[in-house]
Amino acid sequence: MSFKCPLCMRIFSQRFAYTQHAQKCLKNVEVEVEEDDDNNDSEKYSSEMDTRSNLSSEYENDKVEVNDDNDVQNMSFDSIGSAISEMNSSEEPEIFEEPKNLNTKTCTDFPNDAYKDLMLLVTKYKINNKGGNEIIRFFNKHSNLTESPLPKNIEQGRAFMNNMKFSNLEFSKVLITKHEDKDYFLYYQNLIQCIKNILTVPDITQNFALSYENYEYNRENATTTDTLGKSQLHPIYITLGNIPIWRRNKQDAKQLLGYLPILEAANKDLVRDTFHKSLRHLLEPIILLKDGIDLFINNENTWFYPRVSTIIADWPEAASFCLVYKSSNSNLPYHSCLVKRENLANIDLSVNDVILRTHDEMCKHFENDTQRSVCIESVHNFFWDLPNINIYLATVPDRMHHLDLGLFRYQIIFTCDILKSQHVNGNKLVEEVDRCLAAIPRFSGIKIFSNGLQSIARLTASEYRSLMKVMIFVIDNLYDENNNEVDNFVNNDDLTKLYEYWNEMYILSRYEEFSESDLEKFNDAIYRWARMFVKAFKFVSPSNLKLPKLHSWVYHIIDSIRSYGAINGYTTETYESLHKYFVKIPYRISNKKDVEPQLLRTIKRQAISIRMSQHSVNPTKTPRTCKFFARLFEFSLQDANTFFNEKKDSVDNKMQTGFARFISCLDSYLDLLDGFTIIDETRINIYGSVTLENGAIMRATNRYHNKVWFSDIAISMDSEESNDYISDKGLCYGQALLLAEVLTDPPLNLALIQCYRVYTWCRSHSTPI
Repeated sequence: MSFKCPLCMRIFSQRFAYTQHAQKCLKNVEVEVEEDDDNNDSEKYSSEMDTRSNLSSEYENDKVEVNDDNDVQNMSFDSIGSAISEMNSSEEPEIFEEPKNLNTKTCTDFPNDAYKDLMLLVTKYKINNKGGNEIIRFFNKHSNLTESPLPKNIEQGRAFMNNMKFSNLEFSKVLITKHEDKDYFLYYQNLIQCIKNILTVPDITQNFALSYENYEYNRENATTTDTLGKSQLHPIYITLGNIPIWRRNKQDAKQLLGYLPILEAANKDLVRDTFHKSLRHLLEPIILLKDGIDLFINNENTWFYPRVSTIIADWPEAASFCLVYKSSNSNLPYHSCLVKRENLANIDLSVNDVILRTHDEMCKHFENDTQRSVCIESVHNFFWDLPNINIYLATVPDRMHHLDLGLFRYQIIFTCDILKSQHVNGNKLVEEVDRCLAAIPRFSGIKIFSNGLQSIARLTASEYRSLMKVMIFVIDNLYDENNNEVDNFVNNDDLTKLYEYWNEMYILSRYEEFSESDLEKFNDAIYRWARMFVKAFKFVSPSNLKLPKLHSWVYHIIDSIRSYGAINGYTTETYESLHKYFVKIPYRISNKKDVEPQLLRTIKRQAISIRMSQHSVNPTKTPRTCKFFARLFEFSLQDANTFFNEKKDSVDNKMQTGFARFISCLDSYLDLLDGFTIIDETRINIYGSVTLENGAIMRATNRYHNKVWFSDIAISMDSEESNDYISDKGLCYGQALLLAEVLTDPPLNLALIQCYRVYTWCRSHSTPI
């Protein structure tokens, strides 16, 4: 077998030699093209290619300039790779002309709808070059068109999208510093444009606060972009404090502002200075803004004066913004105040013991070269120059890292340590906790810890929140009194109360709004939990509970809420998912070389895909009140009793009860429907689960992941029927026994519910509990 180069017509006997030659040959063509462009006005387009992705069609690489006017120059690495595969095929490939209206100069729309739909599909589902090119070949082969509406290959389509111009999708770059012959750039979008971008999101200005103009600045936690990557990228996002919390916490209310350069230097002061130079450049549009700006809100121009309101960050990032020592072992480890390390676990401090940091005081220490006495870095803090902000107070705690992954994680770890160290059978108690957690039946919205707490180091915030719901029941009555006279013994009642107090406090922390009485109630709940926390764990904690997060929660969170709003708005949980979208996925589909430009191109194409998809008209779906899944049985009404007798020995006793009550309850239900009758031949389906209109899932099955699952539910009873059942303020509790679809016209979607020894059929709109 031989391989012929379509560029220079040389013939090679080995595939490897051919592919190596193809790379060099195409570079020569590129040089010729660039020289020709000096003498003519031919149109250019950029084609992103990756040697690995186009010879093996995996990933895209650096772009190569080619000319569209020459058939030879149109051959990219991918089409060369295609030529190799076509040489091995006996089928003659079809030849199509390029779309006549293809123009890779700046534009804002695709050449045609087919071109657009293909590139939106490839971008949305992250289809690689090889897969995309196969789609093109399949379409061209079976479309019976003389002129293909699609790009010649996916690289050409990506290049077209890269050249599309939208003012709100363009990134700029600026050189921030140069270190050891390496340039460090900041890639960013204009801050004012980012604000305008947010305001274009549909429904974003509903309930928009206009009485207090406020602009909130958020920073994502820095994480390694990939387990195989050695570089780190710090994305920065913004959102508007004028937007209500429930809406602000959604992804489309955030805007990627830019990527900070990460300086690789042993000189940490240089790293910190680079970080603050980047911040100064990002915020320059509002620093220079003297008279405010007009923004189009609710169909009219409204004058705004934007300013930095809050910075949401985890502990290391808060130290970077405030330029305080990061170590929790420093003498003054908290960024908001000058509390001493030995007082971090003291919940009885006076006002004089908690002295807040201010710009003036910290700046004086910096100028007098006494910054070490207040544990700040030897770098000028950019925020000292900004009006209307105290960076030490405006850097608010991230609720997810502060509570879910912070204090509650400590509580779980210390609980396990107590069970191990303060009891003779400590390991058995931990095993009992694991057994109880694994025995909890499956339920929608609750994580099942089949391995107990063995994987606690890898738990997510959502999984910790699931633990909050069940740990109090696991701990209650777990062990006896101190019969072995163990020192510093924590009795079981106190440990159970600790989890009770935590749940009460955590529920209050999730309020969207606080009145002054709510804050007093919340403050009491914090102190009640904190006292029990210190009492239970002060002897088991390696640091004697010298935890900055504990001090912050006890002494500063209430004042933060008064100044900056509910803590439910201080969360980077949404940014964690944005980090995956804006960093991890683009990084993984890059070639890991010169990453930043590739990330920006990928993000731009994703943004174009979302923008174009929003303008597409989706066919209206017929609404359904419920949707059944997992059909278990099918029978006719006249054969119901015979069928039940055949199946009763193979089903759970709850389903047996449902079979026994099926006919009588169905008759009672039909009596309530005036004029509604069914015939004996009516078919009936029994299902294992049903998804209700509100998205909740109700189950009644003998086997769901090898376990029985009959959902517990709550039914809001009609006022006329509430006296017939044992109810809790109009709510009746029960358990689903059967989920049935009676195939009449229209069909009846029914659930047989056992309500405290009362059986009834009801429409499938009850809510599982």
